[in-house]
Amino acid sequence: MELKKQFSEKALEDFRLIDLAVNDRDQQAFAQLMERYKKPVYHMILKMVRNVDDAEDLTIEAFAKAFKNLERFKKDYTFSTWLFRIATNNSIDFIRKKRLDTLSLDTSYKDSDGDTISIDVRDNELNPQEKAIKSQKIELIQLFVTKLPAKYQRLVKLRYFEELSYEEIAKELEAPLGTIKAQLHRARELMYDLVKNKREHL
Repeated sequence: MELKKQFSEKALEDFRLIDLAVNDRDQQAFAQLMERYKKPVYHMILKMVRNVDDAEDLTIEAFAKAFKNLERFKKDYTFSTWLFRIATNNSIDFIRKKRLDTLSLDTSYKDSDGDTISIDVRDNELNPQEKAIKSQKIELIQLFVTKLPAKYQRLVKLRYFEELSYEEIAKELEAPLGTIKAQLHRARELMYDLVKNKREHL
């Protein structure tokens, strides 16, 4: 099967980077894949959750899941379609769990392949599949937390594991809200670096 006849040059370059990442554990290949798609994934998620902080969190989770499962990727479709599906499904799980009122019940979203995905916010209880996704999400973040500087570890645990809001974290730690946001932003940047460059910890 001739891949060049089916896919764009960009998609073929993604395949090349994936081969380097999977077969040679080339850290630069992981970094390039993230740089190519970090912004579009973030903006797609932001349209769904309409909160900058949540969108940044969910972007990290999407790349962590994708890179953890990169060896399972099949070249039957583009990497971007696969990545956007992971990001979309993760965001839908988040929306269901949080019951965000920023989206109406009949909201739908088109993925990078042009397919329409309906977002159905049903109830506040997680079904078994959603519980498994949440468990996997926590497991992924736990892998990163021990690699962070000590001063960021408690912040990340409060945000990801206890699922506190920024305001609740500020109250818990008796710190200014602006300081909490700045420190969590830095913690996220460090986790992005871990996702890109420390795949052996995934």
